[in-house]
Amino acid sequence: MELSEASAAFAALSVDARLGLLRLLLAAGPSGLPAGDLAARLGLPASTASFHLSALERAGLTQSSRQGRHIRHAARIVGLRNLLGFLTETCCGGRPDLCGDLSRLLPAPEEETKGMTPAFNVLFLCTHNSARSIMAEAILNRIGGGRFRAYSAGSDPIASPNPEVLSKLAALGHDTNRLRSKSWHEFTGPDAPRMDFVLTLCDQPEGQVCPDFGAIPVTAAWPLPDPAKFTGSPVERAALLNELYAGLRRRIEIFVALPFASLDRLSLKARLDQLGGALQSSSAR
Repeated sequence: MELSEASAAFAALSVDARLGLLRLLLAAGPSGLPAGDLAARLGLPASTASFHLSALERAGLTQSSRQGRHIRHAARIVGLRNLLGFLTETCCGGRPDLCGDLSRLLPAPEEETKGMTPAFNVLFLCTHNSARSIMAEAILNRIGGGRFRAYSAGSDPIASPNPEVLSKLAALGHDTNRLRSKSWHEFTGPDAPRMDFVLTLCDQPEGQVCPDFGAIPVTAAWPLPDPAKFTGSPVERAALLNELYAGLRRRIEIFVALPFASLDRLSLKARLDQLGGALQSSSAR
């Protein structure tokens, strides 16, 4: 285990509720427990329990699997043993036999069966799902480093994404083959991926009411101008599109670098709102 991995794991365990969740999962054994049961046993709101469970999974201390409509969580024993091994590997100058009972904490040389890869699901929303949200989906999937899965959707999607946006993304090396305009209702059914973050990118709400994505996602508004409304010559529109891309990418780079394991839900919400305000200020200039 690397120093950075151990640090992230200890940061994830720095919250009382997460220690309580981990102890319950250890007691439950390999079969684990559904998220709802864990929340009920600790007296936590479902959204708070899910938030803490996601932090533990990203730190490599738990793993989850879907069973029907429910997510079941279990302690990741190999991750815990590796963390304890990190603490004890230098014990007594490499002589674990001199460390007494501590030697039993050292991880056994065994292979781990790979479970689910922990990652954040992020949904970007705008009206037509043709430009801003498409751009954000492409950027996050490229720079997310496997820790994020980006999606996009719209309240009133059109037939296909903005051609100028697709050309810009392709010119910058993004894979545009899978980008398509779609309704946000694709992400509300029981088989839809569970979202951790829902970010709206419309510069004006236009009276839409977002569908219910449940109590789990952290939400924020990052208002941005609609490229479909850009006017002027092709050169001027291209310049505005460049500015939009650069500004959105800067905010997404800040987003992926946030210390998620050590931030609680309210702190994350505040950070995302700050990023939205920064986007609005820069686009107004």
